[in-house]
Amino acid sequence: MSPILSGTSMTSLLRFATAGSVDDGKSTLVGRLLHDSKSVLSDQLEAVELASRRRGQEAPDLALLTDGLRAEREQGITIDVAYRYFATPRRRFILADTPGHVQYTRNMVTGASTAQLAVVLVDARNGVVEQTRRHAAVAALLRVPHVVLAVNKMDLVDYAEPVFAAIAEEFTAYAASLGVPGITTIPISALAGDNVVTPSANMDWYGGPTVLEHLETVVVDSDPSEDPARLPVQCVIRPQTAEHPDYRGYAGQIASGVLRVGDRMTVLPSGLTSTIEGIDALGEPVDSAWFPQSVTVRLADDLDISRGDVIAPAGSAPVPSQDVEATVCHLHDRPLKPGDRVLLKHTTRTVKAIVKDIPSRLTLDDLSQHPAPGELVANDIGRVVVRTAEPLALDAYAESRRTGSFLLIDPADGSTLTAGMAGAAFASPVTVETPADDDGWDF
Repeated sequence: MSPILSGTSMTSLLRFATAGSVDDGKSTLVGRLLHDSKSVLSDQLEAVELASRRRGQEAPDLALLTDGLRAEREQGITIDVAYRYFATPRRRFILADTPGHVQYTRNMVTGASTAQLAVVLVDARNGVVEQTRRHAAVAALLRVPHVVLAVNKMDLVDYAEPVFAAIAEEFTAYAASLGVPGITTIPISALAGDNVVTPSANMDWYGGPTVLEHLETVVVDSDPSEDPARLPVQCVIRPQTAEHPDYRGYAGQIASGVLRVGDRMTVLPSGLTSTIEGIDALGEPVDSAWFPQSVTVRLADDLDISRGDVIAPAGSAPVPSQDVEATVCHLHDRPLKPGDRVLLKHTTRTVKAIVKDIPSRLTLDDLSQHPAPGELVANDIGRVVVRTAEPLALDAYAESRRTGSFLLIDPADGSTLTAGMAGAAFASPVTVETPADDDGWDF
């Protein structure tokens, strides 16, 4: 059906993100992975060796392999998540290297939003700290299927097993309370190379995999092609040619599932139904197409369909609604408050919306909900109620990370305010009166 493969075939791909507090050794870990897996070009390594000697270091400082983009961030460059591409004989990898500073926690949302695994780094001397809990919470909210706790700098605690065991137990209990499905704990020394790519001779008490071995063998068992089909319409194609005078196609990238000629489909939010008459991929007709292919779908009936509509199977289409209840991570320095007028972007559709209420904010220390916080500031995780001007066909985020997510955008300058995950549970129904106004946003 789909060419997407589970397991560890030669063509399998793993997207993973790294996270950790400042000075936990994340840059060194990434550098060690790239170096020891022979994914560093010779000229890159020579540049690192030269820079290390200038600093008076005898051995190459592998952290310098990633410090270039970090320096760019400090200079105000907007790309603040560094992506690395590398491969081993067993698997291909896309690594999202996220910043460690607490004020950049919001950037982990970007790096982990498509990740299948997250590596959370902890300094063995400091143990689980607030930033560790924050990263675990973000990974849980983003439904990252696998989380690896890498307890780093074991060489600075004499490779003591009790130190590792205590940190692993605390983190595992915390992550499990968040609902993280798969947790693996590995003791490492990124600087010395212990248990990163090769097994450590200093920790014979540990019998588990190295970091790279786990990355190569973890089973990626979530195949979006097995989910209900969703095709957000990006544009309507009408070539008006002599060869195809009546051609009308609906183009977009399949967000999940499989589309087949003959399938009965519903167009959302209108609810109109039709049958797939044809599918064009790369300019050629095909009988079926699947995530993440970009295709053009032709329907048997002429329907009123435009950009932002979603084509879904008639028997498994979400119910469109103007009321959105969600868990969000606030990304902007400007606080989010009830009554704010925003734009909500879901797949290819952008509509006006009003923040009706912020019922609670998550307290990371004990995972309690702080009721009625009044606002969310940068890096806050909370629950919101949003009313949109037009119905939206959102899936629950727990069922689909692609069609269950959305962004809140500042209508004045287009900046991203908040990343949202639809379907958050509320303790009780929330009813809030929308203040009347005459600015065209009262809906």
